[in-house]
Amino acid sequence: MLYPLTFHPIFKERVWGGRNLERLYQKVLPPGVPIGESWEITDRPEGVSVIANGPLRDKDLRWLMENHTEELLGSARSPAGRFPLLIKILDAQEKLSLQVHPPASVTAQLGGEPKTEMWYIAYTAPDAELYVGLKRGVTQLEFERKIQDGTVADCFHHLAVRPGDAMFLPSGRVHAIGAGNVIFEIQQNSDTTYRVFDWNRPGLDGKPREFHVPQSLTSIDFNDFEPSLIQDQWTSAGGGRRRSLVDDPLFKVDVLEVRSGDSVLSRQSTLRIIGLLKGRLTVANGKHSVELLPGQFCLLPASLKAVELSAATASAFLQIQAGEGGTIRQPR
Repeated sequence: MLYPLTFHPIFKERVWGGRNLERLYQKVLPPGVPIGESWEITDRPEGVSVIANGPLRDKDLRWLMENHTEELLGSARSPAGRFPLLIKILDAQEKLSLQVHPPASVTAQLGGEPKTEMWYIAYTAPDAELYVGLKRGVTQLEFERKIQDGTVADCFHHLAVRPGDAMFLPSGRVHAIGAGNVIFEIQQNSDTTYRVFDWNRPGLDGKPREFHVPQSLTSIDFNDFEPSLIQDQWTSAGGGRRRSLVDDPLFKVDVLEVRSGDSVLSRQSTLRIIGLLKGRLTVANGKHSVELLPGQFCLLPASLKAVELSAATASAFLQIQAGEGGTIRQPR
């Protein structure tokens, strides 16, 4: 019954957002507001993806999880009965707040959700950078003192970035996205963020944004010094090439490049998601097919087993696989 699925994006206004998603990916944004996030595949109380193609058009991902869990997920885990991943594209026209997501070890105490994520850098302005981890030698006492005097940004490790770079961010790693980045973000299905500093700017309502200093201090890994960008190298894959970005219990992410006219047969026992970075790609299973343009995603349910990916032009795409292990928990 299931087939390659596409979804309508859900746009989120953010004080640090811009209009790059319109310029780069021809997304039809609401007029006159800064859009910082496009939630491409989501099963959250704050937004549920609606199917855009085929016989199930206008059904949503929550409906799929409630009615076709095993067909959709296969051997993937389903924490709390929700779709395990949240897929976004971020447009950071300005710097994001300095923040942290709580590790699982403290979420019961704090009442939030753990959030491990990875960033694939799709576009950068000149001098774009990330703030990730602590500068070597920074102590918790120094960090707390600099929160009080407004200089906590001095504690963060800075990395210059360019398109094609990637960064893994386990829960507990302090971070912020610098201005001038467009990022494909793959993460656990969570939206718990604790802020420690926001560059002395007001929120969209003109008021100071909320900070979460005690929760942040409980969540931060104060032994996480100067992490590097993902360093894995390219390997040959058929007529193209593949680079492994993340192989974590929560999710696996590869980037693949294929030549014009090439086809790739993707076999699977769990769900996969294809996110097109450049080119034009047709995703087909039996009588069902969908053509992807840059900035679009396609969910491949586990029940499909095999899907053919055909490149109309030289193309690059992310291949995302949900984590396996544990028992699928049915939604309540």
